[in-house]
Amino acid sequence: MPIPDQRHLFDIPDNIAYLNCAYLSPLLKTVAAAGQQGVARKSRPWEITGEDFDIEIEIARARFAALIGATADDIAVIPAASYGMAHAARNVPVAAGDNIVLLADQFPSNVAPWRQRAGEAGAEIRTVARPADDDWTPAVLAAIDARTAVVALPNCHWTDGTLVDLEAAGAAARGAGAALCLDLTQSIGAMPFDVAAVQPGFMVAAGYKWMMGPYSLGFMYAAPRWHDGIGFEHNWALRSNDPDFARMRADPTTGRIAARRYDMGEAANFALMPMAIAALDQLLAWDPAETQASLRALTDDIATRAEAAGLRVAARDRRAGHYIGLRFADGVPEGIIPRLGERGVYVSQRGDSLRVTPHLYNDARDVAQLFDALQHLGAIG
Repeated sequence: MPIPDQRHLFDIPDNIAYLNCAYLSPLLKTVAAAGQQGVARKSRPWEITGEDFDIEIEIARARFAALIGATADDIAVIPAASYGMAHAARNVPVAAGDNIVLLADQFPSNVAPWRQRAGEAGAEIRTVARPADDDWTPAVLAAIDARTAVVALPNCHWTDGTLVDLEAAGAAARGAGAALCLDLTQSIGAMPFDVAAVQPGFMVAAGYKWMMGPYSLGFMYAAPRWHDGIGFEHNWALRSNDPDFARMRADPTTGRIAARRYDMGEAANFALMPMAIAALDQLLAWDPAETQASLRALTDDIATRAEAAGLRVAARDRRAGHYIGLRFADGVPEGIIPRLGERGVYVSQRGDSLRVTPHLYNDARDVAQLFDALQHLGAIG
């Protein structure tokens, strides 16, 4: 059975059809409250102890690990997907004559670091063109060869939700001796992901979209083989596991550092970290597989209505269940996004798609409001 309507957990007025989670998720009421409590806590710093700088980070690390089937030692706290992917680009070996496989029009956080790395090493960027049938996987597999050093992918394309089979891509990357480096910002939390099945070298996810968390906080998975890699920072938390600041030393410590070596400085954010924990708790309670199935029912309804109106969408088995791109015969109508907003409907234009990304606060009424608005504006017949 699908997860029932969860709108009561959010502060969304009844007249708003917010179908734009891939842009920014609204905050759960519990997440907003956790942030408010965290800000208030900083007003009384005499109540904050040395142990407090570590406790919530480790809770959040463990929650994210549970979401993807990893361990807390595999997880780093990062401010953005680009920060985490820059760590990957610094550590994965790339040599002259190698190639790095990317998707066309992939989100820049998983493109720019690899272009720079390729330029430094004298490697080739191999960009997989968008397939006419929206089936990325065969094209990705065909691009991987014995000279491939890195395969840098999303699970679903950020413009329209078209899928890549990451298990197949992971197997092909391992067969070529390449590192699989994933930006799953547009899927983690809304669809299941298992590191044991996919086996990425690095995986990053910003927390402010499908993870329902705050801006400027995310997580990175680093496979055990990369636990001894080189991080960018030398913050104090990586130099001392001792909560007694009086005993702090500048010498490196041993023990439980692992993927924590990639942590950003000041990760113990007393406002953002409790928000991330509250959001992750809810994601785990919903279960990503159940969330995906529930959202698939909504996007299937959107697809049926869109095709009846003469719009094109990717085939059901080639798009994520939480994501759909609507394509118009003559392109997305000029100015449609603000005009929809005037009618209380919020979506995005990305590339040649009107990107519609619902969550569990949406239901059939929001879908009807979207298509009523499109018809009223003359975008469909």
